[in-house]
Amino acid sequence: MTVKTVGLDLAKDVFQVHGISENGRVIFNKAIKRAKLLSFSETLAACTVGMEACGSSHHWGRQLRKLGHDVKLMPAGYVKPYVKRGKNDAVDAEAICEAVRRPTMRFVEIKTEEQQAILSIHRTRDLAVRQRTQMANMIRSLLREFGHILPIGIEAVTAFAKRHLNGDHPDMPEIANSMLGIQCYQFIGLNERIDGYSKMIEQHALLNADARRLMRMPGIGPITASAIVATIGDAHQFRTGRDLAAWLGLTPLNKSSGGKERLGKITKKGDRYIRKLLVVSMTSRAVMAKRSPEKVDLWTAKTIADKPFRLATTAMANKAARIIWAMLTKKQEYRQPAF
Repeated sequence: MTVKTVGLDLAKDVFQVHGISENGRVIFNKAIKRAKLLSFSETLAACTVGMEACGSSHHWGRQLRKLGHDVKLMPAGYVKPYVKRGKNDAVDAEAICEAVRRPTMRFVEIKTEEQQAILSIHRTRDLAVRQRTQMANMIRSLLREFGHILPIGIEAVTAFAKRHLNGDHPDMPEIANSMLGIQCYQFIGLNERIDGYSKMIEQHALLNADARRLMRMPGIGPITASAIVATIGDAHQFRTGRDLAAWLGLTPLNKSSGGKERLGKITKKGDRYIRKLLVVSMTSRAVMAKRSPEKVDLWTAKTIADKPFRLATTAMANKAARIIWAMLTKKQEYRQPAF
């Protein structure tokens, strides 16, 4: 009997595979060691392989595609409703196999190795930024305990750290100054690493045609453009610009019932990193627009004037996502709206 659909439950060492025929009859449900997964997959005729989108899923998706299988990744949250009573690897693999056959199931595009390599720079930089913020807060807290207050902004901490490492120490006990020196040294090191990661990302953005195109859009810099291109991949996977905005969690949460439409806050689903970059990018543009409203289009100026600031920046991020979809799918340059 020919296997038509396989549910693959990924793990570190022992995977679970559940295979069924075209009419849904179970052919096998067994555990397979990591080293034997590809050789086992080679023995199968070309079939549909479903997996949850999780750690290593993109790697295995690429490997199984090379063997001729139709690999489909699904969000784990969309697979869970198909899990029957109880929880083990065999049940999970069966649920994956059931979910991948649903005609309305939504799938995750498999990323290329280049996409994941670029995103690894973004993840490393994002971690370094969070660590730098933690270190800056630690420096501020220690100084505050001895009556020293730094001005607002990361630049103030950077300037203080450089002065401290050059021997300009505040009036504090020697032990506290020693600890402060260690913290300042780590802070400066994080600053340098962040600058290095930013340059690597900028180089990638300049080499990618889609990223260069997005960078011509007001408010979109190399980091945001690079992250969008590396994360989205083929923008044609989204039918409309609204689908992309919804995928990024920038559309209102729909709680309509009984014929009455109720829209709430944005869903905040999807890629948190891209959503954050878009909102921050539009925030900087909104600040500029408040100072010089004549430099932005009518819609942006009216939105900022009529709406609360955070609501306006979120609306701008939503619209930016739709424009980005149009630019990526139609390969068109950014066109400034009418003033």
